Amino acid sequence: MDLPLNHFKAALKEGRRQIGLWCSFPDSGAVEMLAGCGYDWLLLDTEHSAMGAVETMPLMQAAAPYDVTTIVRPGWNNPVEIKKLLDCGAQSLLIPYVQNAEEAEQAVAAVRYPPAGIRGVAGMTRGSRYGAIQDYAKRAHEQICLLVQVETKEAMANIEQIAAVDGVDGIFIGPADLAASMGHAGEPSHPEVKAAVLDGTRRIGKAGLPAGILTLDQSFLREVADAGAVFIAVDTDAALLRRNALARREEWRD
Repeated sequence: MDLPLNHFKAALKEGRRQIGLWCSFPDSGAVEMLAGCGYDWLLLDTEHSAMGAVETMPLMQAAAPYDVTTIVRPGWNNPVEIKKLLDCGAQSLLIPYVQNAEEAEQAVAAVRYPPAGIRGVAGMTRGSRYGAIQDYAKRAHEQICLLVQVETKEAMANIEQIAAVDGVDGIFIGPADLAASMGHAGEPSHPEVKAAVLDGTRRIGKAGLPAGILTLDQSFLREVADAGAVFIAVDTDAALLRRNALARREEWRD
């Protein structure tokens, strides 16, 4: 069996815009339904949800029959957690709270086998299709897409250094944590935060990497897209459900 191609990684290399949706419900039926909605990617979030590494595997399996990439966000830049997600079959990861080039290098090492990295070797995992993929340990890195998240003033100042780290495939800006870092907690649409996000997006592009973003502010999302963002999360499962549930209630309220 050959190594599965990572179509999301290929699209980023070609600069093709990829539209995604954030998923925080650890429910395979919900993910399966969303997988058939035509998005390019779905982000399975273990950082800010009740979802753990083990819960991601049935969600990836639910999405597998569909033409969509699953990206998994671990809770931290933790090699043990990253190793488990890769063994569960993740080929694309978004690593939160990467502050500098050194931390980006640590993330790269976590997704690569020795001697290039520190990923532990296990033969019978979903990642290797239970040993069916020929030369998996030698070739796995070819189709792993590593995205790192910059979400503080310090990290934003280090964008160029982070982008220069070999093995980083894209940089995602987190407006919510960035807003808190800038003294505007709970205000991701504050003008100063928006200006920083737009500046960071342009700098990521100039550094030669695709930029990513998640915001529920649709007008601002258009601005970030115009500034050059390539992988864009346009909504979240929880926000979609609540927003539409409230809207339907209002339609029928006496």
